[in-house]
Amino acid sequence: MAELNLKQITDKLNAEFSGENRKLVFWYDDHGDFATEIESLELAGAKLYRLAPDNQFQTKYFLERVDTVTSYLVYAPFPRPPVRDNHLEDTIRYSKIFHADRVSLLTVDLGIDEKYKPVIQKYIKFFSARERTQRFYDLEIENFTRETIEVALMSVLCKTRTASFEEVVRVVLMDEGVSENSFEENSSDDNRFDQNKMLGEFEKYDLLTPFWGLCEEHFGYNDVTPNLEKLVVTLFVTYTARYLQADLPEGLKSFVSYKSGNIIAFLDSLINNVLYRQKYDDLSAYVARGLNAGAVFKGYDPGVLMTCDTFAVIDWVIIAWVMERLLAEDTGAKLSDLTIPAICEERQKKHFAEIFNTTYGLLNHSYYLILSANYQCQNNFKSVVDQYLEADYRIDGHYRKFYYYFDQLSETAGFEKLRDLVENIYTNEYLAKVITGWNDALVSEGMPAALPLQRRFYEQLIRPIKDKLVVIISDALRYEVGHELFLKLQDDKKCTARLSGMLGVLPSYTRLGMAALLPHKTLTISADYKVQVDGCTADDLKQREAILKSDVTNSRCVQFDEIRAMKKAELRDVFTGMDVVYIYHNQIDARGDKQNTENEVFTACEEAINEIHGLIKRLTSNANTTHFMVTADHGFIYKRDKLQESDKIGNGASKDAFVNRRFIIHQQALFGDGIASMPMGKILGNDDTKTVSFPVSSNVFKVAGGGQNFVHGGSSPQEMIIPVIDVKTEKGRIETRPAQIMLVSMVQKITNLIVFLDFMQTEPVGDGISITSYRIFFISEDNEKISNQQSYIADNRDDKAQQRIFRLQFAFKNKQYDKSKQYYLVAIDEKNGLEVLRHGVAMDLAFANDFGF
Repeated sequence: MAELNLKQITDKLNAEFSGENRKLVFWYDDHGDFATEIESLELAGAKLYRLAPDNQFQTKYFLERVDTVTSYLVYAPFPRPPVRDNHLEDTIRYSKIFHADRVSLLTVDLGIDEKYKPVIQKYIKFFSARERTQRFYDLEIENFTRETIEVALMSVLCKTRTASFEEVVRVVLMDEGVSENSFEENSSDDNRFDQNKMLGEFEKYDLLTPFWGLCEEHFGYNDVTPNLEKLVVTLFVTYTARYLQADLPEGLKSFVSYKSGNIIAFLDSLINNVLYRQKYDDLSAYVARGLNAGAVFKGYDPGVLMTCDTFAVIDWVIIAWVMERLLAEDTGAKLSDLTIPAICEERQKKHFAEIFNTTYGLLNHSYYLILSANYQCQNNFKSVVDQYLEADYRIDGHYRKFYYYFDQLSETAGFEKLRDLVENIYTNEYLAKVITGWNDALVSEGMPAALPLQRRFYEQLIRPIKDKLVVIISDALRYEVGHELFLKLQDDKKCTARLSGMLGVLPSYTRLGMAALLPHKTLTISADYKVQVDGCTADDLKQREAILKSDVTNSRCVQFDEIRAMKKAELRDVFTGMDVVYIYHNQIDARGDKQNTENEVFTACEEAINEIHGLIKRLTSNANTTHFMVTADHGFIYKRDKLQESDKIGNGASKDAFVNRRFIIHQQALFGDGIASMPMGKILGNDDTKTVSFPVSSNVFKVAGGGQNFVHGGSSPQEMIIPVIDVKTEKGRIETRPAQIMLVSMVQKITNLIVFLDFMQTEPVGDGISITSYRIFFISEDNEKISNQQSYIADNRDDKAQQRIFRLQFAFKNKQYDKSKQYYLVAIDEKNGLEVLRHGVAMDLAFANDFGF
């Protein structure tokens, strides 16, 4: 410890002052090395007296006239003056002189070899402060060399916890002097790195030259007039050169270092650390502007950029290529054998995914919508239904996700052409065909029983259940949104879920759909178009609860918003003793049915999914409920473009008809182009003589007021196929295990600074197997990281083992490796920090260079 220096001095001085006689000891500290620590000396039998260059005569008078009894240590933080200038020379002759060589004390105390004594002497100014000296001791360096001493000095100044040059460089780059405003494009600073505080500290203690020397040794950076800006450019250009599958432009090759392995490992450590990621982005943007990287990479084949993510502009080049292919409807286009969805998925795993995730999500869903340009509908109702449940619902889902991402873009102008293409395909190639095919088959076959009927929901699905049940009815939760909720529930290790489809009522609007889900013998629409359940209206919560109680005494109806506001005790009061509880959730329809918020309906879908999942988890934990049924009253159709007049059908209904945008109910059927009709008695299973008329396409009847993009009430798979999700939960802890990975490549020896290794996720994610994130890298026997770090998320659900194989690239530090020692590939579970894989290898690099031979 640093205190040992003072203890040694104290012991020596106290030995001098031992005995009964008065003694005077003079200590001339030539460089003032101990000026700040002298007060902490614990002298036995003596006092400290500070000597100044201009108080010699006063001191002489004090020691020889004022106090002639007390022993004194006379400390002078300057060299001993020549004899003719020293008024205390005669006093010194009958006193003693004390010498304390800080350099010698330090080297002995720290165990530094005598040959490195000049190194300590060179930096003795550094050790003048007790705090700095203590931090140097705290680094607990075992083997001292010139490099380890200089790195330790820099580490103390940078306040790192270990003596590591990489940590030193990281702190230098993280310095506030070169952050935030320093990197703004319009910053007025000529050189935004000149004011680096750490480099200023290095210069103060003569460490600047060693710093640049170590930059050459570790990163291969060498310059006649080195500076931080050129170092940063070297780091980023070298990193780019390694991952770019082509040559750099001639003008950049001079920046490429011969020690790329070290640079890759260093920059990866910035990228993979949440504390430093933003600074990496700042530095990357700064270098990109300086190199005009946008123009440079624009001239490359995007395929050679796929593995490179040094600069954000690389993603813009790839995005531009994908956009061009999509606008050309070239869905077979590939980059490096990757399809467009694979390109989007791959880039979403790269460093700038947080910035471009929305854009790649939009492009990915665009691709699948463009595939629908050649959509073909089946020609009978059961086949139309089956195809929708197996595949077509995904088209609606891709359309919803496209706009979900599109609406998150800060600037949409560059994506308008793609939006127009997506809108045209979805509306004219898909909706036009699937809705027309649906209605042609529905009308011609007379409401065939291709699916269980919504009006039999309670009879067939609720009444047979004997345990406590919560029914969650989400207004306008169409099938494809329900399917996403189903997948989310499947991923919840405490849930078991089954999804099925149900054929909703026609017209597919709230009052009739909500009534159809209640217990009833008859479901009717009165002459004044009121929906009645066994002769009772069911328009509000109180009326619905009365109908539910008529079948199950211990039952209740409650709004989701009320549940959300309840505390745990209140929840228990609501659900205790209940056999059936109906919860009415209204997020999608509430947003979509208002003209000023209808374009938020896809955001509302995302919120609805999360709210329902959260509700199920909360009731499982706090209301002792483990069985749920999730369904809806109806679905919806949404198209972003405003309706044209050609999309509106003239309303020829009589004044006493029930008119809605998507349906008209009257005693007389409505005839005309694009209109079909069905008897209400057939739909409701009674003798109702009224008829419902509806557009056979996604068109609407001309009706005043209201929104135009979000509609329901008509006949289409989007409006009438209703999800039914049967969910069972477990309150206790579900035993699951993380998805494991294993090394596939048979590698025992590393012979190149760059290696590609194959791994496999041993089991697909599913029941009992949870998604797991890993950090994978190489280390030495003493746990020094010798390669870059790869992050991998084991989330593959494919049952085929071959499809769960993945490849990772590792770049090793450019250094000498001991062939006789063992090195290890390790994988760490990010959640708990446990090592789950260790594979030993030998490092047999004939030449420590960055070439493949």
